[in-house]
Amino acid sequence: MSADFSLIRSSFAAVQPYGSQVTEYFYDHLFAHHPSVRPLFAAHLDEQRDRLWAALGALVANLENTDTLIGMLQNLGRRHAGYGALAEHYPAVGASLIAALRHFAGDAWTPAVEESWTAVYGVISSTMVAAGESAPN
Repeated sequence: MSADFSLIRSSFAAVQPYGSQVTEYFYDHLFAHHPSVRPLFAAHLDEQRDRLWAALGALVANLENTDTLIGMLQNLGRRHAGYGALAEHYPAVGASLIAALRHFAGDAWTPAVEESWTAVYGVISSTMVAAGESAPN
């Protein structure tokens, strides 16, 4: 499985007009399908939704800037580990992210787009998990 960065960028452009709705859908999906992760999050998610949207934008903007991207993901992984995120939480997050993007992308969502996002999320999650597991307690 490989990622086509042009598909990532074009599908993200398709969902950008729905920014806050995408993140709201993401968290609704995550908590509905994986209620055990809800306690890891604040009661009010407005700030968290904004941070998620900003992180996704930064990810897409830096797809080909490997050093920046890896550094950003490692920092996120260490922070998330501090919040109690575990390796087993990442598949649920990935499934909810894909569901939210698919929901808002409309005709821009294709099997190739899903394959690309799945591949990118694999790198995101493995990098974040490794950084989180190596973070000092």
